[in-house]
Amino acid sequence: MTRSRSLRKTTTLTSATMGSEVKPPASGTLTSPDRLRKIDQLREKNIDVILPLPTLVAVGDQSSGKSSLLESVTGIPFPRGQELCTRYATQITHRRDPEVQIIITIIPAPQSTEAEKASLRSYRKELSSTNELRDQFVKILDEVNVYMKIKTDKNPEGEKTFSRDILKIEKCGPTEDYLTVIDVPGIFRLTSKGQTTESDRHLVRDMVTGFIKDKRTIILAVLPANVDVMTQEILALAEQYDPDGERTLGVLTKPDLVIERSAKEAVCNLVAGRKKALNLGYYLVKNRGGDDDDDSDDDSGLRRKERDLFQQSPWCNLPQERVGVAALRERLQDLLGEITDKAYPELRSEARKKLAEARDQRDALGPPRQTEREQQQYLAQIAAKFQQIVRAALEANYSTHSVFDEHSRRLITRVMGIVDTFNDRMRRKGHTYSFVKMETEDSDDDSASDADDGEDDDPFSEAEQEAAQRNESYFKMARRLFPELESIINMLEQPEFAVKHDNSNWIRNMYLESRGIELGTFSPIVLASAFRDQTTKWGPMTEYYVSTIIMGIHHFILSVLKGICADGKLYEAIKSIIMDDLLARYANGLNHAKFLVQVERETKPYTVNHYFSSNLQKSRGDRVSEALKGKRIWDGHCHSGGAYVVKFDHVKSAITNKSNTEHAQDDIHDILKSYYKVSRKRFVDNVWLYAVDHHLLSGPNSPLTLFSEQWVLGLDEDSLNAIAGESRSTRDKRKELTKKIVDLEEALRILK
Repeated sequence: MTRSRSLRKTTTLTSATMGSEVKPPASGTLTSPDRLRKIDQLREKNIDVILPLPTLVAVGDQSSGKSSLLESVTGIPFPRGQELCTRYATQITHRRDPEVQIIITIIPAPQSTEAEKASLRSYRKELSSTNELRDQFVKILDEVNVYMKIKTDKNPEGEKTFSRDILKIEKCGPTEDYLTVIDVPGIFRLTSKGQTTESDRHLVRDMVTGFIKDKRTIILAVLPANVDVMTQEILALAEQYDPDGERTLGVLTKPDLVIERSAKEAVCNLVAGRKKALNLGYYLVKNRGGDDDDDSDDDSGLRRKERDLFQQSPWCNLPQERVGVAALRERLQDLLGEITDKAYPELRSEARKKLAEARDQRDALGPPRQTEREQQQYLAQIAAKFQQIVRAALEANYSTHSVFDEHSRRLITRVMGIVDTFNDRMRRKGHTYSFVKMETEDSDDDSASDADDGEDDDPFSEAEQEAAQRNESYFKMARRLFPELESIINMLEQPEFAVKHDNSNWIRNMYLESRGIELGTFSPIVLASAFRDQTTKWGPMTEYYVSTIIMGIHHFILSVLKGICADGKLYEAIKSIIMDDLLARYANGLNHAKFLVQVERETKPYTVNHYFSSNLQKSRGDRVSEALKGKRIWDGHCHSGGAYVVKFDHVKSAITNKSNTEHAQDDIHDILKSYYKVSRKRFVDNVWLYAVDHHLLSGPNSPLTLFSEQWVLGLDEDSLNAIAGESRSTRDKRKELTKKIVDLEEALRILK
């Protein structure tokens, strides 16, 4: 909407005594009355609690002449000597309307109860003229005090000294120019025994700051001219919220009480902008005093007195645009129009944004859940969402939910990394003693991945070391965040991976200490004992890595659960109910891993895997080849162009030139090595398949399947209410958000 504005010629003062120049403000036609009326409608509905509205607020210390100023500016005849109107904010609105009337209502404070709001809104007075208002104003204020529960001599049953409710006086007529000013109680420093308390003082200060802190508020700082403005608390308070003075307009009252020349010069310096300058400047006005005649159908007599005063020195030297009630009122109309025009499009945008936020917040609370069915449906929806995320996590389908933005929630990726590390550590460092590695050993399709079984000093790669450090950090974090797991899983430091190198002595000693009456062979007990010794680290290594997986699953469950729950209470309730079952399922997974360790280590070594036979035959062949390596000779007459050959007698001696003990030791070593390879691979696969995948990830009793729709359907009424029942705070929050949404929807309707 375009608003035309006719600019007046700027007047400049250059008097030596006046100092810097003062430029009067431009004035012109007011902004759209309809737009201003809409702002007033928003304020009446307490929308200013949600959206800061364009406002002119008159503030000042007690006895600053604020009420008299408002009477002069608005034409509302506040009773002489009547202090009751300063116990609450008063909103005075001028509205152009064909019918002349004055309407008095009460705008309830936002924190009022519904019953209090209904009572306060029921108050309404309609008067036909200012004279009628003057005659009835004292009585009206007495009635308002009763509604607001203000304690006075006439209302001794009142409960308050001050109220946050707002008295609204709307002055309508065909010649009214739109202007709305809010008058707030005057700030006071000292309390009066039996009248005001320290809490009253803080309440008034809070009321004032509540009005002036927003950027869309023009602060009318009312200051008596006959005192040093530096002593006025209200100016210091205005500076606190408007440090640059961009929205503070100073209004100096009671110039007729300024007697001393130096005091008059100080006032002139303020109005001229030479001292304590404000962007909006200072205005000087003379209001009706306590001795002025109340009986005036018009205020021509008062205006004449004001005009006579400002024709005297030094006031006559001030710019006319800065003195007098008429000039001030014109400037206030301009200011209100300016801030309204600037704020109007912003208000629509802010209302839409806040409405979307409020709807999102209400949606996050979920549907109302007072009945058992509502609670069950609500909790089942959360459980279904949880299971959707679980399925996506197990499929590594991380694009479906924003929850996977955190790396720790990418469950299957983390688990597979741990499993791969476990497999590699078991392959390279799982055995207690190193196996003898024959130089003739060549990699075949079975042993290619195990060619380094005898190389026990392979250093860990940088990536492996980083993975180990991450696991250590994760354990430290888990011990701090998940103390409930302490009784379930192995939360100790990472097991030692060093491998011993005295393989031959170990096997020889074991054979000699365990031999019985065997003819050219050894007892199966020796092999079983050797295998148990060789797999000593399997238990702690398996517990460590399965424990790491359990912590990852636990972290995932709690993190996702917290993310999808509407509030902390719901999350804590679900967590509390499912925790015992979660821990039991974790324990099942770890116990099964321990069971697999026990089965592999405690049962008699046996396998039907054909790789055992081929590995054993290869080991024996390699041992013979190793023994014949020094006996080979080059035969250049071979049909293929030449080859190494050995004599038959050398072959015979390589097989037969060892003692029974040496033969037994070699057999134990080769059988143990061949069986260990097969057993280790079988064991790692079984840990993954049964302990991890079945018990902890995808099986029917996995901890990931616990919180589900079926679980919700199995809850009894008390448990259901304990988990999903709305707390009082949630109900209050829902009610608050619903009211806020209704208000913002109404605000957008008004702002169209």
